[in-house]
This record gives sequence, C-alpha cells and structure tokens, in this order.
Amino acid sequence: ITDYAKGIKYPLADFEITPDVAILDPAIVASMPKSLIANTGMDALTHAVEAYVSTANSPFTDPLAIKAIQMVFEYLEKSYNGCMESREQMHYAQCLAGQAFSNALLGIVHSMAHKTGAIFSTGHITHGYANAMYLPYVIQYNKADATALKRYGEIGKSIGLEGTDEEITAELVEKIKELSTKFDIKLNLKDFGIIEDEFNEKIAEISVNAVGDACTGTNPRSIDPANMEKLFRYIYEGKDVDF
Repeated sequence: ITDYAKGIKYPLADFEITPDVAILDPAIVASMPKSLIANTGMDALTHAVEAYVSTANSPFTDPLAIKAIQMVFEYLEKSYNGCMESREQMHYAQCLAGQAFSNALLGIVHSMAHKTGAIFSTGHITHGYANAMYLPYVIQYNKADATALKRYGEIGKSIGLEGTDEEITAELVEKIKELSTKFDIKLNLKDFGIIEDEFNEKIAEISVNAVGDACTGTNPRSIDPANMEKLFRYIYEGKDVDF
C-alpha cells in the first residue's frame, strides 16, 4: 500500500487476507503491457533470490526459489517479446517465487524499494523496477557474508554458471544487469532521473526507514543506517559495492 503523503510503501501481511484458493489463469496476463511484464518479472526474480538467501530459508522454500529463478531466466525475455507460452510460464514462476518468499521472507532489496518508491518528486519508482535496480548492488553487499556467498553460488550454478562462488556471484550480478538493460530499466538512481539535491536531502531519513522495514530482519548480512545510506549512495552513482 502506498502512502503518497509520506512517500512510503507499506507491505501488509496477515492470514486474514490470505486467499483460500489462488487461480493461475494465463489468459489474465495475455494483455499485459511490456513495462509491466518486465517490472513484475524482475520483482519475481527478486522474490526468489531474496528468499533463497534469507536467514529464514528452509528445505521447503529452497526448491521453490531455485525453480522460480530458473524459469525467470528462461522465460522472462521471451514473455517480454510477446511469446504467450512464456508468459504463461512466467505466471507460474511468479507464483513459485511468491510461495518461497511468503515462507522464507525477503531482504533489504525490498526494504529499500518500499522506502524509495514514492518519495522523490521526479517520479514514482514502480516496485518491480526499484527491485531490479537495487538487486545487483544488494548481492554485492551481501556476498561479504560467507553463507550468502555460498547460496548465491548455488543460484548461479542452477542457471549454468561456472567457477568459484565469488566468480559465479559476480557473473550473476552481470546477468541481472543485462536482463534489466534489455527491458530499458536504468541501472542506477541518477540515470533514472532522481535529482541529486533532493536525494541528498532525503537519503538519511530514507536509510533509517529502510533499516526499520520488516524485510530487513531476514537479510543475510546485517545493516545499520550508516551503511544503508552508503549503499544508497553507491546505487545513486552506479558504483560496484566494495564494503
């Protein structure tokens, strides 16, 4: 839910709003515009990646997350380019990713997206777009944690990447960026059009709010407001994360 007055998005989760049955009808997604296909597809990828490296991951959520990741890399670009069979498969992939993160929870990509989506005067950053932009940098930040690095390596191996966990993780980051570029998703906040003066004015408060987001608690590497602000500044400029 977006609070436009405060410029903040709030995730709502409760068993009272959980459906008894979810129907996946591919006909519903047949008319989706390309931008929505790209943004929701990258959101699904983020759901699955964050669920897999979450501190709440389990043997029940891991297969769901890995399968969703594999399907996104196989079908999202073809879905974007108009293939209806691929669009159907992406519909299923997003459900698998949803099942994964509904149980394993998420990480700071979502924390950051929630707190920046509606706060800048230069334009709303849609949720999936923000996730696509932030995910590569968060992977670079999280890989300093040995367990997270190992799990990113497992993700990469599941889509055919080879090498050490460090090498695979670096290649995974590049593959995500390449996918975003194909969908005309900017890779940093400056290129998106966020005004630097406004960014500097608001970033301290944004960082505090992002650390306090519900998704931060299951991120594999802890973060405080100072490092959150530093991470945002790297994302603004498009710099590789080295801390």
